[in-house]
Amino acid sequence: MLKRCAVMALCLVSFMGVDVAAAPKLLDASIEDIQVMLSNGDVSSVDLVQWYTARIETYDQNGPNLNAIQYSNAQALAQAQVLDRERKASGPRSLLHGIPLVIKDNYETIDAPTTAGSAILADHWPKRDAKQVARLKQAGAIVLAKTTMHEFAYGWTTRGSAFGVTRNPYNPSRHPGGSSGGTGAAVSANLATAGMGSDTCGSIRVPAAHNNLVGLRGTQGLSSRSGIIPLSSSRDIGGPLARSVRDLAILLDNTVGYDPLDSQTGESLGKIPASYLDGLKKLDLKHLRIGVLNDWFGPDKAVGSANNAVRSVLEKLQKAGAQVVKLSSPELKALQIETTSPSAGFVDDYDLKRDLPAYLAQFPSLATLSFADLTNDSRLEKEVSKLWHNILNPSFDSHTSYLQRLADGRFMRQKLLTLMSSNELDVLVYPTATEEALPLGKEQTHFNCRLAPASGLPAISVPAGFGRQGLPVAIELLAEPWAEQKLLNLAYTIEQVAPARQAPKLTP
Repeated sequence: MLKRCAVMALCLVSFMGVDVAAAPKLLDASIEDIQVMLSNGDVSSVDLVQWYTARIETYDQNGPNLNAIQYSNAQALAQAQVLDRERKASGPRSLLHGIPLVIKDNYETIDAPTTAGSAILADHWPKRDAKQVARLKQAGAIVLAKTTMHEFAYGWTTRGSAFGVTRNPYNPSRHPGGSSGGTGAAVSANLATAGMGSDTCGSIRVPAAHNNLVGLRGTQGLSSRSGIIPLSSSRDIGGPLARSVRDLAILLDNTVGYDPLDSQTGESLGKIPASYLDGLKKLDLKHLRIGVLNDWFGPDKAVGSANNAVRSVLEKLQKAGAQVVKLSSPELKALQIETTSPSAGFVDDYDLKRDLPAYLAQFPSLATLSFADLTNDSRLEKEVSKLWHNILNPSFDSHTSYLQRLADGRFMRQKLLTLMSSNELDVLVYPTATEEALPLGKEQTHFNCRLAPASGLPAISVPAGFGRQGLPVAIELLAEPWAEQKLLNLAYTIEQVAPARQAPKLTP
């Protein structure tokens, strides 16, 4: 039976006698490293579940009080026992066999409720798995827990009426990014091996940046959205957050691809390699041309530490042989203004007003909830409520405006691809976030997230180091459609040329 605390949304089964420091080799261990330990009999999947659960008990509601875990899977230990027996009998199913993962609370799971971080959806439990979760389980992964998220995925800081606030493991007085901030904080703090998030406008990439992780937003249609509570059917996509590119590639190999329940994934047919992990390689940087979007950096006086960290990565790549081309023009400045203007989120908001009630209509207990009902519910997180009241305006019902904005996105895609082609560029780069994570209760002011979803192009966030406040910052790489392997290879190369991953000192 699932246990839930009355105050902070979670109680976990206690495994007495598990020493958090008893298995130091597991700290920041990769999926492949853990598989070696499992194969050698150094640990079992039961040991892993107990070890991560002990860390959750030590750091999530105690110590730095990360508050990253929304619900536990009370069956995780029993599932680990079954997978251990299966390993002995027939060997592992995949590199994910017996690996504990955390899943964002907008993914449907049989193992726990799915409430999108909102008290309004308390006890919503469809008793089914989202397609990507089902694929992970088929590969032998264990859903250890569901993670907190910015309520209904509508924000960058991870606050919600169902749990309160989530804290950054590098500084608990700061937020972990959002909306997949619970997954970001949990994976970075080693509360699980890796995890799943979703991205509409930076909700994978921003938590990756603020938690010193790797996060990929794939080409629209790369992976199924079936079973993920929607924000925007035009721009939602689910995907992994991980401590390394190799771990990210392993999760991608086991989640991407066509799903008949999600028509967008039809675009992926014939465009996904047999294995991203097998195709992973360090690039010869002498053959790489990198385009730097100068206007996406922000003023040095305000955000210089983030800018400097990204520039430092670029300098290291250049010293290793890459050609770095700085790009500035009135047209690019206009594009930057377009993607940061108040109207840039119109497509997301138009979709939200329709997609969320349509999802809820599948369930008898929630079928009568309109967008206005949700907006006017006193339990809705204060800032989300304020923003949603703006969306009630009839202007967000203009289908003509919606179609024009979608056309603007397609035109943006053409401009970016033309820019890359005319300058013979392999990739475009800019900071994922132009500032470090702000104190709890403050709102981030960076908006670099929109370039990828508006254009439908893939982008990956890679750790670039730490800023003046001692918090992680990241570089983002954007490329042509279906260039995920190239982005992974470049991210993998950056990991080796300019390594920046450091486990949080507050969760040893």
